[in-house]
Order: sequence, then C-alpha cells, then structure tokens
Amino acid sequence: MSSFGIVLFFLIFGMAFWMLFFLLGFVLPYWITLGLFERLKPKRVFEDNE
Repeated sequence: MSSFGIVLFFLIFGMAFWMLFFLLGFVLPYWITLGLFERLKPKRVFEDNE
C-alpha cells in the first residue's frame, strides 16, 4: 500500500509539472502577445456607434 501512495504522489506531481510547463511555454507567451497587439493597435478617435 505504501508503494501505491508513492506512485500516486509522483503521478500527481508529474501532471502538475507538465501543466506548469504548458502554461509557461504556451499560454504565457500567447497572453503577452495578445496584450502587445492590443497596445500597438491604433486608437480610433471617432468611433462609430452604429
């Protein structure tokens, strides 16, 4: 039963590690890029409400 706990711990640790790896490798640069494009987009002085 002790080995089951160790395997379960490493399984959860591994899933958390790969989730953080995905977030730092894909989601964070994507979020930063969208923020930069939003700031670099030219502002409209006269916006159409229609």
